[in-house]
Amino acid sequence: MAVIGLDLGGTKLSGGLFSENGELLFKDSCKIDKRTGDEAGLLIQNFVKQLISEANRLKITIYAAGICVPGISYHETGCVWAPNIEGWENYPVRQKIMDVVNKDVKVIVDSDRACAIFGESWLGAAQGCRNAIFLAVGTGIGAGIIANGQLVRGAHDIAGAIGWWALDTPYQDKFAPCGCFEYHASGEGIAKVAREIIASDKEYAGILRAKAPDELTAHDVFSAYSMDDHIAKRTLRIAITFWGMAVANLVSIFNPEKIIFGGGVFGPAAQFIDDIYEEAKKHAQPISIKKVKLETSHLGSEAVLIGAGYMALQAIKNFK
Repeated sequence: MAVIGLDLGGTKLSGGLFSENGELLFKDSCKIDKRTGDEAGLLIQNFVKQLISEANRLKITIYAAGICVPGISYHETGCVWAPNIEGWENYPVRQKIMDVVNKDVKVIVDSDRACAIFGESWLGAAQGCRNAIFLAVGTGIGAGIIANGQLVRGAHDIAGAIGWWALDTPYQDKFAPCGCFEYHASGEGIAKVAREIIASDKEYAGILRAKAPDELTAHDVFSAYSMDDHIAKRTLRIAITFWGMAVANLVSIFNPEKIIFGGGVFGPAAQFIDDIYEEAKKHAQPISIKKVKLETSHLGSEAVLIGAGYMALQAIKNFK
C-alpha cells in the first residue's frame, strides 16, 4: 500500500510516494513560477501523473493522495483559498487531482499548518502527544493544533490563523494585510521591523544599514545578529517578545504537552527557544506553562510533506 503526499508551497510544489510505515519511496519537486489559476492546477495534475508513473515503475499501487496548501482548505468541498496563487480564492484543487487519478484513489486536502502537526505527530517531535501545537514561522505564521487527539479546524476551517493575533496596541493600518503578530515576527515581519528601526535609529551605523532597504531579509538580520549588530539584536528581541506572548496564549488556551517550532525561521531562531520560554512565563497560566515543552521540529522542511502523506494514509487506514 502506498500514497501520494503533496506540499504546495509559496514557490514550489514538492511531492513523494510514501509506504504505510512512513518510508519515503520517491520524492521530486518543481517550481510554481508565478503560475495562476488553472495554470497552477495543470502543474499539479502533471506532477501527480509523474508520481503515478514512478509508482508504476516501482510496481506499487496508489490508494490515496493528500495535498496541503498555504491558506485555507475547505474540508467538505476540497476547495482552497491560497493567497500566493492568483485566482485561487475558491479553487477546486481536490477535483483537479481526482481528474487525473484512478477513480478508487481517495484525495484529501488540508492546510500546511494542519499537515505540519500531522507530520510531527506521526514521525516527529509530537509522537505520543494528544495535545500538541506546531507553530509555523516562515514567510507567514500559522499554528497546527491537535487537542485531545483531534485536529482543531474551527467552524469554517480557519482555526490556527494566529498570524492575525492582536499582540500590540494601538492598532495600526500596517497590520491589515497580514495581522499584528505576523507583521512583527514572521520572516517577512523580521525584515520589516529591521527596516523600521534603521529608518528611526540614526545613531548606529551597523551591518544592516549597509544593505539596501528593499533587499533586506530575515536571513540578513540573523547573520548580523551573530556579529553582535545592534539593530539585529533589537529586531530579534522584538520577535522573541512576540513569540513568547504567542506561546503564552497557546498554553493558556489549549494546555498542550508540546509546542513545536518549525518553518524557515526555525532554523536560525532555534537558538532563542529558552528566551521564548522565559518571555512566555511572564504571561501564561502559571501551572500550564510549567507543564509544556518547547521544541524545534524533528522533521525540518519535510514536516508538511510527511504530514500530507500521513493525511492520505488516514483516508484509507486508521492511523492514530
